[in-house]
Amino acid sequence: MATLKQIKGSAIQFLDEDPVQYVGTWSSIANANTTHEECGSAGTASASIVFGGQGSPSESPRTKNQTETFDGSSWTEVGDLNTVKKNQAGAGTTTSALSSSGQDPGNTNSPLVEQWNGSAWTEVAEVNTARRQLAGAGASGTAALIFFGFGGSPETFTNACESWNGSAWTEVGDTNTGRVRAGSFGSYTSAIGAGGSPDGSADTANSESWNGTAWTETSNLNTSRKDMSSHGSGTSNTDGMVFAGYTTTNSANTESWNGSAWTEINDLSTAFRNGFGSQQGSSTSATAGLGFSTTYGLQAEEFSFPPPTASTLQEGQMWFNSTSSALKGYGTAAGIPAATWSSGGTMNTSTRYFSGGAGTKTAAIAFGGESPQTANTELYDGSSWTEVNNLNTVKSYIAGSGTQTAALSINGYSTVDLNEVESWDGTNWTETTETNVTAGAGNVACGTQTATLITMRSSSSANTELWDGSSWTEVNDLNTARSNGAVAGIYTDAIATGNAANNNVETWNGTSWTEVAEINTARQSLGSSGASSTSVIIFAGNRPGASPSLPGNASSPFTEFWDGTSWTEVNNLSTARYGGSSSKSGGTSSSAHAAGGYITGTGYTGVTEEWTASAAVTTVTTS
Repeated sequence: MATLKQIKGSAIQFLDEDPVQYVGTWSSIANANTTHEECGSAGTASASIVFGGQGSPSESPRTKNQTETFDGSSWTEVGDLNTVKKNQAGAGTTTSALSSSGQDPGNTNSPLVEQWNGSAWTEVAEVNTARRQLAGAGASGTAALIFFGFGGSPETFTNACESWNGSAWTEVGDTNTGRVRAGSFGSYTSAIGAGGSPDGSADTANSESWNGTAWTETSNLNTSRKDMSSHGSGTSNTDGMVFAGYTTTNSANTESWNGSAWTEINDLSTAFRNGFGSQQGSSTSATAGLGFSTTYGLQAEEFSFPPPTASTLQEGQMWFNSTSSALKGYGTAAGIPAATWSSGGTMNTSTRYFSGGAGTKTAAIAFGGESPQTANTELYDGSSWTEVNNLNTVKSYIAGSGTQTAALSINGYSTVDLNEVESWDGTNWTETTETNVTAGAGNVACGTQTATLITMRSSSSANTELWDGSSWTEVNDLNTARSNGAVAGIYTDAIATGNAANNNVETWNGTSWTEVAEINTARQSLGSSGASSTSVIIFAGNRPGASPSLPGNASSPFTEFWDGTSWTEVNNLSTARYGGSSSKSGGTSSSAHAAGGYITGTGYTGVTEEWTASAAVTTVTTS
């Protein structure tokens, strides 16, 4: 609960009822008439269309050509596709849609394309590369894009991309990676492809953005998953959402995209895979459902926000509810996350210290470290750690970046300082291009597997390098040389801090470093989490030498939050430590993990803690 002292100076409203939180929620709508798994779809939240796909094994024929439309209240069966097929790409609206390629009942990839005019389907020009389990985007049946899928000759997990102008298909810029069953949304000049499977079995969090000319890898999903064909809603590469899918179980997870980062929002009521989404909806308005949940379902849901007339909650807002005679508040002042640390799983290598790390709170990776030095790699699913294939080199003091399925292990120390880099594809580590400067102990990194920033080299260096997926480039140095600090963000928008000698903080704008407000407690070997330079947490660490708040060489439990302007101390770790691995770019200021490290007086640890923020309405008390 908040206290009167904490809200001093706050403006207080007088209301008859509590405001509502301005976040989207899923709610059930009318069931469809026919089961559709692995179907195509298009349209908006109030005007959706689904077509083709397959039903349960008991249905005959199982593969379908049925089409249904949703008008915001009910489903209506309309004209059938001319060709029975599943695993096709959809695009367009309920009056102008496209069903592209896919898989016929004989499990052969189909090059056929059909165009919907609001009442009937007509066959049009075929695609250049027949494929199944592909993704699509497009605002109409005359302007669409297809990408990903399994096809070609010989058949492979293709990265081919084709654009449709209403009369012909043109091969355009390939995606960076091939995969199947990804989520997608957007137009033929501005689209997003996210998640899916790179090999038909594993899943990925990788995302790519299309600008009409080329594909660029962007920030990864928070939750890696596959079986998301047609699970998207949005009209451009700067606003949309993806949802549902499959990891080890069906998923209800929903993530919103703002053009730079994915944010986890409210889940679906029903977890499912291989269903449909209103591809031309938005991040605030969508329909979804069907597919396979525990059965081949008819269920559908609508995602919506409170109406513009609703009184909505604002972070730090205070009001007196005259009905219940209670003074209330929402969240905390200045948007500081009201978060806490809680216990997570223990690593299998229970004495892991100065390992590399990356990923999210529920999908993390840790590699290398000491003591003793190891090449062990472990994956975390939010509850337990699993050992997987080792690094090629035994080492510690490693800089890590990326995600659980696409990471980089950068530099480090074996018996000497290293400048070697290894790339993780979700299964194996492969040696790749070395950094320009040998780093060894003290270096830190952030970003994705193909867009990484590394800085703070051993022996207190100011050197900074950027990785574009194929080569390292030296760029402008930090203003203050240091080592053993922390960095978070992406390679064009990052923040760096920490070092035993100072509490300096610098932000990176893609070109140069700028000094900003200092942290409250100077320390080194700390953890970090945040996807940009304006919303970050730092935690743990140690500071050799005397300090009133942090005794000589003592482990630190301190957590600090950065809002883009200043640092605020928030809830401490349960176990003080330093030299552990953390979420970095994969996490956020409200969702992070801290794993392993060294506890003063106890020794090395493999314990994990998870940081979770959940803003809530609280009643104000007098003390």
